Amino acid sequence: MTAASIVAHSYPFVVGVDTHARNHVYAIIDSSNGALLDTQSFPVTMAGISRAISWVGRRTEGNADTLWVIEGAATYGAILAGTVAAHGFPVTEAPRMSTKQNRGVGKTDSLDAHRMAMASLPLPVDKLRHPRLNEGIRQGLRILVTARSSMAKDRTRSVNALNAMVRSNGLGIDARKKLTGGQIAEVSRWREREEELSMRIARSEAVRLAKHILDLDQQLAANEQQLDELVRVSEAAPLLDETGFKAITVAKCFVAWSHEGRVRNEAAFACLAGVNPIPASSGNTTRHRLNRGGDRSLNSALHMAAITRMTYDDETRIYVEKRRAEGKSDREIRRCVKRYLARRIFKIFSVSTMTDEVPVAA
Repeated sequence: MTAASIVAHSYPFVVGVDTHARNHVYAIIDSSNGALLDTQSFPVTMAGISRAISWVGRRTEGNADTLWVIEGAATYGAILAGTVAAHGFPVTEAPRMSTKQNRGVGKTDSLDAHRMAMASLPLPVDKLRHPRLNEGIRQGLRILVTARSSMAKDRTRSVNALNAMVRSNGLGIDARKKLTGGQIAEVSRWREREEELSMRIARSEAVRLAKHILDLDQQLAANEQQLDELVRVSEAAPLLDETGFKAITVAKCFVAWSHEGRVRNEAAFACLAGVNPIPASSGNTTRHRLNRGGDRSLNSALHMAAITRMTYDDETRIYVEKRRAEGKSDREIRRCVKRYLARRIFKIFSVSTMTDEVPVAA
């Protein structure tokens, strides 16, 4: 199989899977001629997935090279993707589909599954998007990163609600600026007072919000400690030695990278992170702008690392001053730094994985 091979020439059958919360819909096509062999729906249970795999096996004569193209391989299709991979079948994430293709044709789950399989046929094999691995440390980090994102959003909402509460009611605290951690702790210790009904309710609600924020602070601290422990025993541990990278940032990068082979090279990783340069030249102006696509969680991690390095890393600060002297804006310089970090991260993860796979002589 050469690097230029396409799916239609490399896999005898392709199974497209349109995933949902309760049922997955499967469509099998013959790669040699694109003929639709069959479609079927199975429930999202281990028994249903086993039946689906057996059903596919019967219609593909048990061919182990059958390619499974699964929509939402990191969400609704995660369990299916892991089970199919465990059975030895090649698995890829469904290619991005254009909604314009449905115009005048209609849309059903069976049609979607069929379109996914057909859309993969002309794709180069080395351009297939491999799903994240859901095993061991990687899956643990992914769960913790997702949970942290939810808790952080909840904390932000609660802080905003508390700020609004104390500003719109005279509760005896200076709220002209955003409440500090000390002020939030002070509010959490308030006791009931003899006061007008609406004020008493407002004070009680403020106390509830403050206690909830402090509870979330403890949960976030515990989450960070768990992330640090897992990162230090993973292939991502060397990234902790880089300026600007802590456990949270490293975990986000590692979850996106996932495993050797998911992202084919550092340029593809930069594209995944949304830090690849986008041409934005016009007339006599030659420039590039930030990419607003890609994995935004990974992009956020690189953004924070870039800001830290531009502030505290001497080598990066020298680079920033050099680019400023060339007339570059801070936004353009930050884009360059983020692109460098993507290259650096990919190299560290790749080298670390190769090191772990090579046995050390006694």
